[in-house]
Amino acid sequence: MLGFLIDDREKQEIEYLLKREMDEILFDLKDARIEYIVKRAMDERYAILFSLFRRIASHKECLKYMKRSSFKDESNQ
Repeated sequence: MLGFLIDDREKQEIEYLLKREMDEILFDLKDARIEYIVKRAMDERYAILFSLFRRIASHKECLKYMKRSSFKDESNQ
């Protein structure tokens, strides 16, 4: 296990970067032109980013970024 100390300003910056990256992934997962294998890799990356985000963000912020459905479900419709 690793740990590091950050101040509030650094925490806000990390939170901003994670939100921005997760927003991009969520947007791209909706794109029908992207192949399934790429979406699966993006989904795995989102899971990692969200687990990092959960450690620093408030419960309310985490609820905003919880995935409601998977790209697998969207491709079947």
